[in-house]
Amino acid sequence: MKTIIYTDLAPKPIGPYNQAVFYKNAYEATLYTSGQIAIDPASEELKIDDLKEETHLVMKHLKSLLDQVDMTFEHVLKTSIFLSDMNNFATVNEVYGSYFNEATAPARETVEVANLPKYVNVEISLIAKTDI
Repeated sequence: MKTIIYTDLAPKPIGPYNQAVFYKNAYEATLYTSGQIAIDPASEELKIDDLKEETHLVMKHLKSLLDQVDMTFEHVLKTSIFLSDMNNFATVNEVYGSYFNEATAPARETVEVANLPKYVNVEISLIAKTDI
């Protein structure tokens, strides 16, 4: 069964999509998140002046979505990281890596793109799964 996931702890969608979709059947549950960017959900202001702070905020948004379905970063199977500048890779990777156990970290791709929503520096999405 498909369930739309929403939390006030992550930015409101700025288009025709949802923060996350949770799919559950008798055997497993999977969470698919939309790409998260560094918008403060309370003030709706962008937080892009400090790349480490920006990346932590993105990861906190992802954590808040995982929390909605009783999952953690240990349940994450795959992430996608989009950067506006590949020169930011080391900084983003350092912050991102602090949320995962390296031995059980998910699969991922990191790509540089020409532009991101609201001209942010980083956007991250994930897929997480658990057995029931």
